[in-house]
Amino acid sequence: MAVQHFTPDGMVQPTPYHHVAVGTGTKHVHVSGQIARQADGTPVAPGDLSGQVAQALRNTAVGLAGAGASFTDVLRLTFYVTRWSPEKISDFMAGVESVADEIGLRLPMPPASLIGVDHLFEPDVLVEVEATALLDR
Repeated sequence: MAVQHFTPDGMVQPTPYHHVAVGTGTKHVHVSGQIARQADGTPVAPGDLSGQVAQALRNTAVGLAGAGASFTDVLRLTFYVTRWSPEKISDFMAGVESVADEIGLRLPMPPASLIGVDHLFEPDVLVEVEATALLDR
């Protein structure tokens, strides 16, 4: 396995993600910010954070697969969420949990950051997901 995820003793636990990822592969895969759109650009789950998180993760899985990778190869995830507030965490995690089995995303997730932003490139986009993976094949 090219990537090992863990949370050492002495770090905050439990969290919905691991704190550390160690990669030993040689091929880097970077998936740009994915949003809740179908391949033809049709918006998915307008106004629904949970639904948009799920679709953005599905799209991230497609990008990883295109490079011969999967979520087991992911070193790090970055989520950008518009108008973030801590009260939104349950909707956010509901989106993650609703799609995790479908896309092969193990929970807790790889190391992740959730960054609150004022807005993204279009007003209906609530979340964007970026992934970095490492392959040894």
